[in-house]
Amino acid sequence: MAWTQSDIDALKSAMARGVRRARINGEEVEYASLAEMKTVLTMMEAEVGGISRSAFSVIYPYADRGL
Repeated sequence: MAWTQSDIDALKSAMARGVRRARINGEEVEYASLAEMKTVLTMMEAEVGGISRSAFSVIYPYADRGL
């Protein structure tokens, strides 16, 4: 599904107003919870922003001796 910045803005506006309905991609969508809305918002922002999510992430710890 191809989302646009206006879809992201519509979802953020709905979240700010405390409602679970938003017009996304030309359709009226009702979400089950705020958590679901946040999940969809993250997916939308990743797609519109061109961020590619890998299956996992690697974090390298850093420590110094405090000298």
